[in-house]
Amino acid sequence: MAASGPLVGYKIVELAGIGPNPMCAMMLADMGAEVVRVDRVVDAGLGIAMDPKFSVLDRGRRSIAVDLKQPAGVELVLRLVAQSDALIEGFRPGVTERLGLGPDACWARNPKLVYGRVTGWGQDGPLAKAAGHDVNYISLTGAAYAIGKADAPPTPPLNLVGDFGGGGMLLAVGVLAALLEAQKSGRGQVVDAAMTDGSAILMAALYGMHGAGIFTDKREANILDGGAHFYDTYETKDGKYISIASIETKFYEEFQRRTGFSDPGNKDHKDRTRWANRAEDMKALFLTKTRDEWCQVLEGTDVCFGPVLSLSEAPKHPHNVARETFVEVGGVTQPAPAPRFSRTPSAIQKAPSADGADTDAVLRDWGFSADEVASLRSQRAVT
Repeated sequence: MAASGPLVGYKIVELAGIGPNPMCAMMLADMGAEVVRVDRVVDAGLGIAMDPKFSVLDRGRRSIAVDLKQPAGVELVLRLVAQSDALIEGFRPGVTERLGLGPDACWARNPKLVYGRVTGWGQDGPLAKAAGHDVNYISLTGAAYAIGKADAPPTPPLNLVGDFGGGGMLLAVGVLAALLEAQKSGRGQVVDAAMTDGSAILMAALYGMHGAGIFTDKREANILDGGAHFYDTYETKDGKYISIASIETKFYEEFQRRTGFSDPGNKDHKDRTRWANRAEDMKALFLTKTRDEWCQVLEGTDVCFGPVLSLSEAPKHPHNVARETFVEVGGVTQPAPAPRFSRTPSAIQKAPSADGADTDAVLRDWGFSADEVASLRSQRAVT
């Protein structure tokens, strides 16, 4: 099918990796860019082994398998770079330079190329070349410390804060900004997206509140971390859960009106010393009905309420169905592209490809002759 989205016409090379790099590539591909994923000719143990159709982060782009240890393989990628608007990679600092695919080598072929790099610690600093994963990076910025129960160690928030929010989305924003600037200057630049930087900037509002003395260093003692009885999740009669976020006074009063919860003068709403005791009252209240019964009472009101849905349940919720928030591709239920564009809607361009499944087609479409492809194979530069 014809590509759809605001980035139609842009061409991007993705040096395959895990976590934030494919997240960024998926978003750019969903927005219509032609993204070619350069996979390795030998399985490097990246990610979690499963049928390619379930690799949702790999959707929307074709894959070529290239041996970057072969000079012919490096030259192949440089030929792609010469025709591209951007390259994104997620190796440790210095790796692509050693491969002959660093920024200077790429700019020698295409001065306008945007060179996007995502790492955990950043391209410089004392920890730059150390290994790590999401929870390590967000631990360094205060994000991990702030999440969890007061009487337990911090809780890893999946890998949403570092890998995907502070890494992949940060890289996507940076690449898009650099592409806009390149249209004016005619020059590319490096986008250094570090998950430490990204998780720190996600904490911007909380650091402001901390400076003002409104947000403390204690877990489960603040408005947004489960410390407040009016902003938390609660178990229901049937062992399921609901969420309440009645922060503003008018919403808290609406909550009281609809549930019968009593807080005369909203004293407990404003007094932190009362929060813990009132949380016990909230627990007792929500155990009186099932989750569905609470939905009938509170969903769609200004109480600021939501059922806590599992991954199996969420795609079936009427609001998500109406918005088509989830779609099915190749029998796999997955999130639809976001954000939404009124005139140039994004779309999932194709189901995920297995590593190297599209080598011949991609090289043909990007101007390689049949003889050149045969030569690359004879040199074991591609498979």
